[in-house]
Amino acid sequence: MRYALISDIHANLPALEAVLEHIDAAGERGEGIDAVFHLGDLVGYAPWPDEVVALMRERGIAGVAGNYDSTIAADYEHCGCRYEDERQQELSHLSYEWTRARCGDETKAFLASLPFRIDLRPLGGHRGGPRIVLVHGAPTLNTLYWTEDRDDDFCRTMARRAGMKEGDLIAFGHTHLPWTRQVDGMTFVNTGSVGRPKDGDWRAGYVTVGIATAGVDIRFVRVEYDLQAAAEGILASDLPEEFAYYLKSGGTSLARN
Repeated sequence: MRYALISDIHANLPALEAVLEHIDAAGERGEGIDAVFHLGDLVGYAPWPDEVVALMRERGIAGVAGNYDSTIAADYEHCGCRYEDERQQELSHLSYEWTRARCGDETKAFLASLPFRIDLRPLGGHRGGPRIVLVHGAPTLNTLYWTEDRDDDFCRTMARRAGMKEGDLIAFGHTHLPWTRQVDGMTFVNTGSVGRPKDGDWRAGYVTVGIATAGVDIRFVRVEYDLQAAAEGILASDLPEEFAYYLKSGGTSLARN
């Protein structure tokens, strides 16, 4: 079985469309994606929250609730995000209020229906084979930032909280920075971000995970999309214009280039 895992779309419709087209094309080439799952944060920072949710529903893509999804659904006071500086904090609050005011009732109802966690058994429920655990941030909180600099003991703690065993895999997003590691025979993978990467590469990112009796195969994928259309959509809205520059820089700058 091979799964495509997409996360942190953040209302960037052009990026999502390009990624789904790329996944579809892989299937047509015989590269075999058996199913697509999302790891949350469908909305925020770009002007297409309703359109992104509608496309995910149309495609029947199941997934988990990101912190942005669950807070928008609950009409909470903020998104529970971490900020690099005061300006980032200010912009984040502006994004949240914009998104909360413009998400339609159907979108909010869908976001409210998303589960915290999904478990997959690629080799079938009747076998004791590997399990894939899908969460947004961590198995404890969808606001927890599980960054690559966390040590192996932290990974072991999260694995224990998730009930993982040797051979299992846990996938998450939230930080918008892709990475993978193995600890004690368990695989940990951050899928990066479809709609708002922060690693200096503006291209949309996702991961494919292959599970077989021989082991786990992780592939990080980057996809070019109509970045100009995404930036122009932001600039045409009343979202902060810095969000357009942020996309263009791959998450390294809020300044106009």
